Amino acid sequence: MEQNLNGSKSYLISIVMVAVLGGLLFGYDTAVISGAEKGLQAFFLGAGDFTYTDGWHGFTCASALIGCIIGSALSGLLASNLGRKKSLILAGLMFFVSALGSMCPEFLIFERGVATYDLLVMFNVYRVIGGVGVGLASAICPMYIAEVAPSNIRGTLVSWNQFAIIFGQLVVYFVNFIILGEHTNPIIEQIGQGVNAVAPGSDPWTITTGWRYMFGSEAVPAGLFALLICFVPETPRYLVMVNQDKKALAILQKINGSKVGEQILAEIKNTITEKTERLFTYGWLVIFVGIMLSVFQQAVGINAVLYYAPRIFADMGMDKPMVQTVIMGIVNILFTLVAILTVEKWGRKPLLIYGSIGMAVGAFGVAVTFGNPSLAIITMLSIMIYSASFMFSWGPICWVLIAEIFPNTIRGAAVAIAVAFQWIFNWIVSSTFVPMFNMKTAGDPDFGHWFTYGLYGVICVIAAVFVWRMVPETKGKTLEDMSKLWKKE
Repeated sequence: MEQNLNGSKSYLISIVMVAVLGGLLFGYDTAVISGAEKGLQAFFLGAGDFTYTDGWHGFTCASALIGCIIGSALSGLLASNLGRKKSLILAGLMFFVSALGSMCPEFLIFERGVATYDLLVMFNVYRVIGGVGVGLASAICPMYIAEVAPSNIRGTLVSWNQFAIIFGQLVVYFVNFIILGEHTNPIIEQIGQGVNAVAPGSDPWTITTGWRYMFGSEAVPAGLFALLICFVPETPRYLVMVNQDKKALAILQKINGSKVGEQILAEIKNTITEKTERLFTYGWLVIFVGIMLSVFQQAVGINAVLYYAPRIFADMGMDKPMVQTVIMGIVNILFTLVAILTVEKWGRKPLLIYGSIGMAVGAFGVAVTFGNPSLAIITMLSIMIYSASFMFSWGPICWVLIAEIFPNTIRGAAVAIAVAFQWIFNWIVSSTFVPMFNMKTAGDPDFGHWFTYGLYGVICVIAAVFVWRMVPETKGKTLEDMSKLWKKE
């Protein structure tokens, strides 16, 4: 009887844990390329019908981001028409197909082990499919968690999704390390402008097989996610939208208890008019704030550090760049836990502002010290400060706000737009980092180094001002309160 009055925490935790597996796959899929890209590059350098240039390799490494933009743009439509649960099942299946297809892009069509232009196209198709899954999961997983979580712990539970993303990245670093084992990555030599060749003596196993196992390893968590998501309930808010109030009430009462469940259902029914309200029903400001939260999360430059960490540490003269990368991954997880433990105490805005300031300090520290061997330790510590500050602020808190800041009536479409902008700017930052970082002038060969991180530092300062002046605090508010909040604006 007590469980019926107070709700079941174990039930809530179990369904949230399944949902955050989508976050883990998000991190796993976006980071798996870091370990596989050299073997993949060496494999396609052996193609006989075209030249696999740096441009092709850059596109291939980033092709999943194209799918991410597509998936996030479609997420609102799918979430509103298929429902949150079915959309996540679809994302899981896409992860699974992408993992197996990327491992063996020749399947049923091409001769195995023979690199060709057509095979490269097929590989990128599979990576785009996985990217669509990432785009869907990135928008719908935090939305799902926010719509089942009680308001007093919603921020904490949505923050676990970011923890899962970072944990997924760390897991795949270790998985790639284990798969590589005693083997070594191939050595790539530049033989012309943008043209490379595999150096003699490179380990043939990593060229023919290693990268396949790395991509294929994702099939295990992807299959598990696609299976387990079948056993979680649809969100009560979506069920009310499709006139299944009894099912919605049963889930709300199981999570929150009998009386509270009835109260929440009444609040939902008072705000659910999705079919009759348009995107700008609550004005342009709520959409603008949601989009800019996504833009700043990427424009501060974090993915330039996460995606290229081994390369950055190598350029700093570190003997074992993968060791520093793993250390940074562990630090990232610890500081993500800081956000989880404080988001409901301190609120969303303070964490974002403090994190922006910390990132600015770290970015300016890198800008000032990079390239000076005597200050290499300070450079590394500045990168750690920069990354750690992101992990307790913009990393998890941006997802919390995007999942909760929009009124019920426009949430699906608004989240889709905001997350699509996030992936667009992810692609912009990721694709511009290396050219900016390598910029040189006649009088300053390190111009690109300090300019790039100086630019990120300036953006961090602007982000802090934006949050201070324009982002409302949502701590402790129900999702139904968001309608009142923006009606007052």
